[in-house]
Amino acid sequence: MKEEKSRNDNNNVFNIYESSLSRRQMDTLIAVSDAFLPSVDVSDLTADESLLKFYATSASMAATPQRLGGMISERLKHPKKWLLKVALWALSTWFGTFVMCGIASVSTTFPYFHSFPNLSHQRRQEILNSWSQSYFFLLRLLYWSLKLLTFLVFFTQVDSKDHNVSWKAIGYTGPDPDFKVQNTTTAATTKLDEQQQQQQEILFGPLSSGIVDFKTLPHDLTLINTLKRHGFPVKRRRPCTSILPQERSTHNNKVPSSIFDPFLKIRCDAVVVGSGSGGGVVAGLLARAGYKVLVLEKGNYYARNNLTLLEGPTLDQMYLSNGLMATADMDVLLLAGSTVGGGSTINWSASIPTPQHVRKEWCDEYELELFGSKLYEEALDVVCKRMQVQSEIEEEGFNNAVLRKGCEELGYPVDNIPRNAPSDHYCGWCCLGCKDGRKKGTSETWLLDLVESGNGVILPGSEAVKVLHQRKSGRERNTATGVAFEFENSKGDKEICVVESRVTVVACGALRTPTLLKRSGLRNPNIGKNLHLHPVAMAWGYFPDNSSSFLAEKKSYEGGIMTAMSTVAADLKKSGYGTVIQTPALHPGMFSILMPWVSGKDMKDRMRRFSRTAHVFALARDQGSGTVNSDSEIRYSVEARDEEKLRAGVEKVLRILAAAGAEEIGTHHGKGKSINVKSASYHELERFVKEESGREMRGLRWPICSAHQMGSCRMGVAAATSAVNPMGETWEVEGLFVADTSVFPTALGVNPMVTVQAIAYCTALSVLQLLKRKKIKTTYI
Repeated sequence: MKEEKSRNDNNNVFNIYESSLSRRQMDTLIAVSDAFLPSVDVSDLTADESLLKFYATSASMAATPQRLGGMISERLKHPKKWLLKVALWALSTWFGTFVMCGIASVSTTFPYFHSFPNLSHQRRQEILNSWSQSYFFLLRLLYWSLKLLTFLVFFTQVDSKDHNVSWKAIGYTGPDPDFKVQNTTTAATTKLDEQQQQQQEILFGPLSSGIVDFKTLPHDLTLINTLKRHGFPVKRRRPCTSILPQERSTHNNKVPSSIFDPFLKIRCDAVVVGSGSGGGVVAGLLARAGYKVLVLEKGNYYARNNLTLLEGPTLDQMYLSNGLMATADMDVLLLAGSTVGGGSTINWSASIPTPQHVRKEWCDEYELELFGSKLYEEALDVVCKRMQVQSEIEEEGFNNAVLRKGCEELGYPVDNIPRNAPSDHYCGWCCLGCKDGRKKGTSETWLLDLVESGNGVILPGSEAVKVLHQRKSGRERNTATGVAFEFENSKGDKEICVVESRVTVVACGALRTPTLLKRSGLRNPNIGKNLHLHPVAMAWGYFPDNSSSFLAEKKSYEGGIMTAMSTVAADLKKSGYGTVIQTPALHPGMFSILMPWVSGKDMKDRMRRFSRTAHVFALARDQGSGTVNSDSEIRYSVEARDEEKLRAGVEKVLRILAAAGAEEIGTHHGKGKSINVKSASYHELERFVKEESGREMRGLRWPICSAHQMGSCRMGVAAATSAVNPMGETWEVEGLFVADTSVFPTALGVNPMVTVQAIAYCTALSVLQLLKRKKIKTTYI
């Protein structure tokens, strides 16, 4: 019962955050939420109880504003959050409302000027619509922020039974019906026979014996003994006998730990910061070679029995910044993993080798011989074999079936996507964690090698604070000596520990590696620059039940997430900088924030068709780039030339959807236009496709997304133009390597998992050479 209660508490993530918004701000938030999602009477249109309840439930009736207040207060870390809070306050006053809403806030009767909460529902909807297409960027920013947050909370919030008021009405099952959460308790001291060990692996995943979770260890000595049992020398700081009042922690009356006086000092051969597709590979290879490896992971570990497969809780628990991340101007929404296994735990399985034209460009134009070498060929083969990459499909899911059918009808090229999952892996929930381990992310492969070697452990919930380095006698540059990291113990206290290592590998991803290196004192001007995002723009097509035999009873959220891809707009024979066409994983929350909003009823009508609405997207290999200035400030604007690529891609996507047999098609542009393909003439359809794909996308006119971030510490042959050398080592600090997508010289143009693993494999070989050259291979007792 305790475990069940804990799981329910974790699932209700929006309930555990306290709102710090004022009463005025909450009044505005309630008014805005109910304008987006009002109560609508459709009793004259349907007798279906689930539909009647869904339409009748407003945002405030579902307590969405209260949850939203907590999200804004504690979860949202965007640099413009203060503007949102100011706007909410201003709209609670008549003068602020008049400034932001104009004549729409004025009436012909006393008191003439009204605050936003005191306006009629119709007026509020009209104002929101005007903001969505406003000439003023800040009003578009306000509209987009409020829409995103409101819909994300409403369609992902769950009650104590893991149910949402909309799901039955929109044809969504919630978590995978085939997923059965099993509970078991096994004493740590119990000796398991082979069958019990297999059962434990099924329940907890294969990494359980190598996870050292500070939050679950009740005593300091337990933690120290656990690390020592794994072969890591640990030194604990001496208790202070004299404590000055100004040094005491107000929480527990003790001196807080620091980098100079750490709670623990842990020794190892190599410390790897990050456990994703880059860090996992390096950690596994070094441990298999006999070196003691410590993996620091900022995110937490979610074993199979702890997965919820619920969209809201998973975004909160397994995605960077709780899934609420965007560029500084909100122009691009960002998704990145933050859990053990990193992005490979929640990605969409696509395992595409580095395209030949990209390898040639990196080799010839950037003078990186690695990408034209036999070593890199070997690396691609090794990582694909380790992930069990294959391209066969037994049954195709809804979105991919639509993409393939449309391409075949039009004669567009369409190929199977290689995946790190078996041919019968028909699961649409892999973006929320893999329920059975059949998707071979790093938690099921390279990190498993680390654990099985007996030479490594993973420390979840451990955030690197600083890479430590110092100048050694006779050296021209500093040498890495380890990492300081912060964790929270079982009592809720935060402590600083130091790992003393011979080699340091940073693999935090393209959004976090630059900020860690900057905090650590590195000054190379290329750190944080040249960020590429693979911007994505989508279009949709509605396929009513039984309208297409090839779709049968399929649902939009079921099946392999990515199994088909078209390169019809990839421009492979010329620049190589075009778009590839693929399909996304969209559960109700993400679906709702992308679909255009015209009115409350219209939005509920669109959501009602959720399970039979296909989405296909164009992904651009972007030539423009941005910068990572801090953990919360990422600056990137889609350049005009990349916008043109997306427009060309969306044009193809609309044609594909129509050719596949969609009854209605449309885009995500804010105006929300669509066309009934079945009743439209050829000329009407052509005009629609041209007009809609030609619309402006930048400046919050059209939601643009990114699930791939790369290039922010790019690899090169000179310090003047790159952050790391061809071996992956930083130019400034010896023994400090980078092994993630941040080292990509340019945007890749396809899903990056295989490429980052191949580069990390080569980097790991460089690290091994360094360790052997220094003759520091050590056996710890």
